[in-house]
Amino acid sequence: MARHYFGTDGIRGLVNGEKLTPDLALKVGMATGLAFKHGDHRHRVVIGKDTRRSGYMIENALTAGFTAVGMDVFLMGPMPTPAVAMLTRSMRADLGVMISASHNLFDDNGIKLFKSDGNKLSDKVEQDIEDLINSDLHPRLAVGRDIGRAKRIEEARTRYIEYAKRTLPRNTDFTGLRVVIDCANGAAYKVAPEALWELGAEVVPIGVSPDGFNINDKCGSTAPEALSHKVREVRADIGIALDGDADRVIIVDEKGEIVDGDQLMAVIAESWHARGLLTGGGIAATVMSNMGLESFLAGLGLNMDRTQVGDRYVLESMRANGFNVGGEQSGHIILSDFTTTGDGLVAALQLMLVVQAEGKPVSEVCRKFERVPQLMQSVKFKGSDPLGDTLVRQVIRESEERLGAKGRLLIRKSGTEPVIRVMGQGEDESLIAAVVRDIASAIRKVA
Repeated sequence: MARHYFGTDGIRGLVNGEKLTPDLALKVGMATGLAFKHGDHRHRVVIGKDTRRSGYMIENALTAGFTAVGMDVFLMGPMPTPAVAMLTRSMRADLGVMISASHNLFDDNGIKLFKSDGNKLSDKVEQDIEDLINSDLHPRLAVGRDIGRAKRIEEARTRYIEYAKRTLPRNTDFTGLRVVIDCANGAAYKVAPEALWELGAEVVPIGVSPDGFNINDKCGSTAPEALSHKVREVRADIGIALDGDADRVIIVDEKGEIVDGDQLMAVIAESWHARGLLTGGGIAATVMSNMGLESFLAGLGLNMDRTQVGDRYVLESMRANGFNVGGEQSGHIILSDFTTTGDGLVAALQLMLVVQAEGKPVSEVCRKFERVPQLMQSVKFKGSDPLGDTLVRQVIRESEERLGAKGRLLIRKSGTEPVIRVMGQGEDESLIAAVVRDIASAIRKVA
């Protein structure tokens, strides 16, 4: 059955648009609360958010929904998504909620849900919640003393900082490293600079002045140009760019050059493999990852299992194959020894550990392989699915024939935005550019 509310990463959309409204958030709170109530104990839900103005509205609506069905709510305020996943586990909550649209601009928002173990929900559970949303919930509401209560947890920020520091060997000290951290005016604007400072680094923070509207606006992992400029300006050793909810990271080396998630996974996988920490004999990555990463890992005798786009699919592969490293080219890096979701700060700390141990600049540490030429275009669309159009399908078939065994094509609808992503990889850069251009052009004609 097609889902109406949930996409590849929870519920996301334009605030007060066709999907994401206070009314829906209220129903999500009630429906999810009912879906996760088992037994007679007082049920708990942890709620975090990023810095969007609409977060207040959605937080209050969700709180009303959860308390209406008898769940107690613990409000964390602005916190990274991985912090919410961690706190859900450590506080023995039945459910965790993150209010965020991740890397999107302020006018979007979203609702991400976590089970008690900090993992995201399965498709089946999300479908069950959708069925409940569309049902009559009134007869199942709590009454009298059974109605839930809500309280704010002031120490949540400190708990996450200590957790992040504990992912490193004891007595790790980054004294001597100058770090520029771009928090995208988002959820990590307090915790990330503070954690780095407590670890001894000289910290130059940017993107740490949220006003409710400037999240991801010309800053953060999706727009690292400001970070590159600042790194060169202050002659930093490394730049770290998080996105709005801090579950992804992009690195900038001392020259201001961008290092994507593929190179970061290569560094961590090689380091952990050499130290006997890598499990499963490889890593999980998505169909978007560069072919150069696959070749690099093969040279180390390691495998790479490709998954659908989305960190939960990466995590499924990690569990199935026994991997403890996985991620996406976009910077979602999952290190399952520490966390159940992407954690930009924790991944950056692991890289800093390698940089410090090797005594080399980031530009050398993070250039593990030469990228195979890769090109992607995003095409906006409205209404029906352009990928079902006869002309578009014909152009895709012809493009695949032109590429043959010389490369890879991936055409997919985004699960978080109304766009179709057309990606091509291969040794012949001009051929890749041509087929991507032709497919994107065909989609635009019918979009």
